[in-house]
Amino acid sequence: MASSAAPARDIAFFVLPRFNMLTLAAALEPLRVANYLAPEALYTWRHVSVAGGPVSASSGITVETIAYASLDRAPDLLVIVASWGGDHFNDPEVFAWLRRLERQGVMLVGLEMAVHILARAGLMAGRIATTHWSWMPAFAERYPQVEASERLFAVDGKLVTCAGGTATLDLLLDLIARHHGIRLAAEVADQVLHHPARPGDAPQRQTLGAATGEVPREVKAAIALMESNIAEPLTMPVIAARLGLTQRRLERLFHRHMGTSAVRFSQRLRLQHARALLTSTTMSIRDVSAASGFNSMTYFSSAFLACFGKRPSDYRQAWPAGEVAPVWPVSFTGRTPGLKPRRAGEPRSR
Repeated sequence: MASSAAPARDIAFFVLPRFNMLTLAAALEPLRVANYLAPEALYTWRHVSVAGGPVSASSGITVETIAYASLDRAPDLLVIVASWGGDHFNDPEVFAWLRRLERQGVMLVGLEMAVHILARAGLMAGRIATTHWSWMPAFAERYPQVEASERLFAVDGKLVTCAGGTATLDLLLDLIARHHGIRLAAEVADQVLHHPARPGDAPQRQTLGAATGEVPREVKAAIALMESNIAEPLTMPVIAARLGLTQRRLERLFHRHMGTSAVRFSQRLRLQHARALLTSTTMSIRDVSAASGFNSMTYFSSAFLACFGKRPSDYRQAWPAGEVAPVWPVSFTGRTPGLKPRRAGEPRSR
């Protein structure tokens, strides 16, 4: 544990509108608990934003902030909290500020979509980075110079990225262990009831949208093959042969554990990929179609409309400024061909 003379580490949380409140809370609470357990405060923190004032999370809850330009000193850590719209953030003055902090040796932490901000600031080239799995394909397409890895968090020197959500707890426990030792981190984990603490390279997804709790290794391997061949999808006979299965056995496994056929799951996977590219890149719809493994624009458009209830041209933004809540796509296990996405807060149909 830190000595009584050690100064508290100063953390600035730079929040963007529509940030994920769960992600912010998962970053703050371990710090608060660490202070509670220690003889004296180990951490101090402030909330900052571009212009200061209240900033609303995606849930509608607001956080009071001060303008980043008004900070009287550089923090020890800057934690950027960004979700919806973070991939489109473009402020040259903020990017210049981030580069100055990086040169000063400040640890920069990007949670969830904040990895885009670090990349656009020119800080991530040649670095390993992560973001939420649903946006990983778009990030990798947009920043090929970054080593994108689907993991909980990545620590590359003074640059840290995290998938967000509860993965933020794992990251903060890791940082507390680095700062003040494993024993304190374990005590914090006990207090917040988070066990076991996962390493940074742990996978983000466990059930992969399974209809049952466990996913057999054959299904996981099939999905891995689908994900690594999005642009040029493998046929089901080829996937089955590579796994030493019959196609009939493969389809039965998918129906039992994923609630849908392997063919349909593969198409949903590619449509989700296309949706991420449409919302996070400026690629043309034709290029998105090709990058998602669809040779026919007509078929791509009809399949996209049937899945999401919107045409690709209508889906350039996941959460337009005029919408109260985002529209999330159909789950992988949906069985109805024309199922429309359910808006946040809407009751499920009976």
